[in-house]
Amino acid sequence: MIYTDTRDSSVKTDFRTAVVKGMNEKTGGLYIPLSFPKLDSKFLNRNSEPSFREIALEMAKPYVEGEIPEADLQSIIQDAYPFPAKVNPIDKTSYVLELFHGPTCAFKDFGARFMARVMSYFNRNESTPLHILVATSGDTGSAVGSAFHNVPGLDVTILYPDGKISPLQEKQLSTFDGNVRALKIKGTFDDCQKLVKTAFTDNELREKLRLSSANSINISRLLPQSFYYMYSSLIVKNRSWRDNKIENPSIIVIVPSGNFGNLTSGLIAKEMGAPIRGFVAATNENRTIPDWIATGEYNARPSVATYANAMDVGAPSNFERINAMYSLEEVRKMFASYWLDDDGILDSIKNCYEKTGYTIDPHGAVAWKAWADIKNGEMAKLLNGQKNDITKSGLTPNIPEWATEIITNNALGIILETAHPAKFGSIVESATHSAPQIPDRLEKIMKLQDRSIPMENDYNKFKEWLLANL
Repeated sequence: MIYTDTRDSSVKTDFRTAVVKGMNEKTGGLYIPLSFPKLDSKFLNRNSEPSFREIALEMAKPYVEGEIPEADLQSIIQDAYPFPAKVNPIDKTSYVLELFHGPTCAFKDFGARFMARVMSYFNRNESTPLHILVATSGDTGSAVGSAFHNVPGLDVTILYPDGKISPLQEKQLSTFDGNVRALKIKGTFDDCQKLVKTAFTDNELREKLRLSSANSINISRLLPQSFYYMYSSLIVKNRSWRDNKIENPSIIVIVPSGNFGNLTSGLIAKEMGAPIRGFVAATNENRTIPDWIATGEYNARPSVATYANAMDVGAPSNFERINAMYSLEEVRKMFASYWLDDDGILDSIKNCYEKTGYTIDPHGAVAWKAWADIKNGEMAKLLNGQKNDITKSGLTPNIPEWATEIITNNALGIILETAHPAKFGSIVESATHSAPQIPDRLEKIMKLQDRSIPMENDYNKFKEWLLANL
């Protein structure tokens, strides 16, 4: 498989280089496959859908061909995924894809664990460690820290914004030791991300340290997240007639989105043959992408803090990949877009709980409300000529090519529940008046010592620290 660069299409490289480098230090661009292979239709149309691990193996093989033998790839997948992705129906036309059953109770376990094992595999014959720099707005850091902790040949530095993540999320980041440590930055996620990106383009630093990324800017984070899109869409397609009496459903995936890596993974799955009709890009008040879809103008902006903090991203990195893969018109055909403010998030958590009995986290709540509004008349209003105001919370004024399939009741929604609600216990409890039960693996973390290192939002000080400590 050949990989190219979002900023320079003349670049051609292999999977190992794309993974180890993370991004192209010469251009600042992100790596993407030159093409997306289709899975065999016989595999996709089996009477009994393939298991998650079977899907992971078949999807990963073409991207690592000639670089990771199939037996080694199978071992990587077996070791990465001792936990499931669960599809949970919550009403007649809605399914929740639970992605919080991994060790850190967030969807990023799926990408981080695969990535850690692939990086370790590629680094096995090197004499020096590969230094991973990762910025997080909540869940990425803990997933990466857990996935990379004590993995041979790898060293991890996590940057997170001081005071802008939940207490439980911070405990998950700040309690690592050994080859993983956390820097508490006085700033926003965008500031953390800028520090990391600047480090990657610093030639002096890269001459002294072998650097890579574990954010969704790294292609080895995105590819494995595509596995659960394929898996869940095949399950919903196969059980649709039994559940809903819909023979050939239009499957719409509603994706809580911040840095837009997760949604980009869904696009990869669709390109590979997943029976997905379209997507809803659902976010909080950091509505950079919904505004772009509605107006055609991309305006990155400072992020603002919200209850759905993992989506507090004003300059989403993966806009570059989406923009490189598709034209704006193609995006508009595939995507509906939606944003919700904090009051709406609380109302959504409450309404989901009261109507379905399901306790959803603040990020999933944005997706649940987006799908509920689309089904219950908001898409019909757009089709009838209503022009929604992009500055007001709700569905933005873009009509995807699947809009009429909502009106004809032929669509089913898969809502991505990206984190366990217990990670946002106080927010969920204020909405539902019921505290979500904390899984044992999270409860144990609360008792661990905080080891985070405070740091100013200053690149020169960050660089000095890296050179002094790595």
